[in-house]
Amino acid sequence: MENRVVITGLGVVSPIGSGKKIFAGNLFAGVCGIERITLFDASHFSTRIAAEVRDFSPEKVVPGHLLEWFDRFAHYGMAAAKEAVDDSGLNLEQEDPGRIGVIIGTGRGGIAAVEDFYLAWKNGLDFSGTAPFAKYFCGTASSAVAMMLGARGPNNTVMAACASGTIAVGSAFQLLQRGGADVVIAGGCEAPLTLCVFAGACATRAMSTRNDEPERACRPFDRKRDGYIMGEGAGVVVLETLAHAQRRGARVYGEIAGYGMNSDAYHITAPLPDGAGLARAMSDALREARLEPSRIDYLNAHGTSTLLNDKCETAAIKKVFGPSAYRLAVSSTKSMTGHLLGAAGAVELIACLLSMDNNLVPPTINLENPDLPDCDLDYVANKAREKEIRVAMSNSSGFGGHNACIIVKK
Repeated sequence: MENRVVITGLGVVSPIGSGKKIFAGNLFAGVCGIERITLFDASHFSTRIAAEVRDFSPEKVVPGHLLEWFDRFAHYGMAAAKEAVDDSGLNLEQEDPGRIGVIIGTGRGGIAAVEDFYLAWKNGLDFSGTAPFAKYFCGTASSAVAMMLGARGPNNTVMAACASGTIAVGSAFQLLQRGGADVVIAGGCEAPLTLCVFAGACATRAMSTRNDEPERACRPFDRKRDGYIMGEGAGVVVLETLAHAQRRGARVYGEIAGYGMNSDAYHITAPLPDGAGLARAMSDALREARLEPSRIDYLNAHGTSTLLNDKCETAAIKKVFGPSAYRLAVSSTKSMTGHLLGAAGAVELIACLLSMDNNLVPPTINLENPDLPDCDLDYVANKAREKEIRVAMSNSSGFGGHNACIIVKK
């Protein structure tokens, strides 16, 4: 018999605020975290706006002896993991460290460290230590979290582009189901706002160029959308077997009811035009959860604000939900946070759990004129909505054809 799995702790670092409480307040208030880029000179790029994390000081959360060893993306992951564990009430000294796992997703890893290392080398600087070299390894976030917490159980890094965070949580769910751990700290972290990554993203022409109105640039499902907005941050959750959580009297945010993951096997950047891959991931999650589509109260869409994604995802939702699609509350929180790439799915899962906790659906801001007839669902435009949410679904897709879906329930 498979173990039931629950989520008992939340941690978030985001462009609309770091810390669960600040993030939730801004999420439901429709606050936008997209502004002009300050991390580097973007004046020569077609896109000059992004969703930066602006309230974060690694020195406040990362142990001093670990600070220099890790890149900014890992710092974000460590901060979110620390908050999640504190929020869960876990006393790590009373746990078997060999039964505590860590699974973290990232799409770009320590890319900032790669650029810094190259530029320093190009300028003739000599490195006598190994820290700069080690910073860029994609697996350093999961290692850093394990080192910080003393977690000696299963440890892994997921790299599945923009579906990484969701797949990391899904992998943790499956590990706990089969009894491979008692507790798993899982999520995603990303710090991709660097010259190299941004130049490449601009070259794809998939990002918005609404530079004069950054707060209105990300507009999922709107007919005037012109691309996504790149962001950074981290989302981490504490997952436990239900039995373990009950033994210690933990507060439970929700139970993971179902998970689906697959590949389009179609194109390196474009989704299947009919959304069939994402539809299959949703159907698989519903099948595992033993739920009819009509039981879903809220769906946090991948909703990137690109021309292709929004209409393909809408088509996928209609394929799975049928007539009940038009009674479903759907929103894209990327309209506020930007696209956090490998961290997106984990942060959006946290948005779902906070929605269940508060019985509030976060809005899709900047939705003024839906792109009819392709985007004709209830996207909870511009203002949060009171609604009892007992079951929520979170979708993620990524370049290369990655699709993933998680269902959580009260």
